[in-house]
Amino acid sequence: MKIAYSPCPNDTFVFHALVHGLIPGTPSFDVTYADIDITNNLSASSNELDIMKISYAALPWIAPEYKLVPCGGALGRGCGPLVLTADGNGAGDASRLSGKRVAVPSERSTAYLLFRLWAAQNVPGGVAEIVVMPFHEIMPAVRDGLIDAGLVIHEARFTYQNYGLSQVVDLGNWWESDTGLPIPLGAIIARRSLDLTAIREWIQASVAYAWEHPDVSRGYVLEHAQEMDPSVAQSHIDLYVNDFTADLGDDGFAAVTTLLQRAMDEDLVPKMDLATLR
Repeated sequence: MKIAYSPCPNDTFVFHALVHGLIPGTPSFDVTYADIDITNNLSASSNELDIMKISYAALPWIAPEYKLVPCGGALGRGCGPLVLTADGNGAGDASRLSGKRVAVPSERSTAYLLFRLWAAQNVPGGVAEIVVMPFHEIMPAVRDGLIDAGLVIHEARFTYQNYGLSQVVDLGNWWESDTGLPIPLGAIIARRSLDLTAIREWIQASVAYAWEHPDVSRGYVLEHAQEMDPSVAQSHIDLYVNDFTADLGDDGFAAVTTLLQRAMDEDLVPKMDLATLR
């Protein structure tokens, strides 16, 4: 069975047991490690992969063959994307982004939708240009003056000060205060032709195994963590792997539908029937 997810610590932690044959009764897996911008576009153009990790923001683009699996993803509180600049005087001042060029890791990401929804409310006249680049290139580009501001995700929450950057806004804090809901970041989807109940059970068992045996996956996590410091990798896991990873639940589904409805209202994503997510 073919599966694709990012090399980020939360994904490798969650899927380690599943793809290493530690969950009884599961098939063997052929793993593709891919940046979220790649998987978001794969989900719209290819059905060769059986299971994929994508952004919740990419759900409106997924092929009819795919269905949301309500576990294994990343959704929570206190884990939102940040908007950064190299100007220390710009902290908290959204107006400084007016007419500026902003780098984002994907135009089909929750981070991007949160940024656009926030900017529509807070940036006078809007930004001038959105530039897509791999997320690990964004902070150096902001630091070096190649871009005016950057939207960052993942471990950049913990390392941006190392680049001399300052935070304009924590979009997670904005979203939570505006909606009262957790932030829907990464989703797991699977082809509808597969046994979705079984896939859900496999992934939930893999999450449970990871929590029960955290040391077993450590080597695998660090192998794919792009030379990340082990303490940063663990902070990443602690932040993004939580109860919503085991099961979305009502609050999780409410977060997803609220995000997508607001995005549809702003014509940021294609229209879809949100009732089909369950």
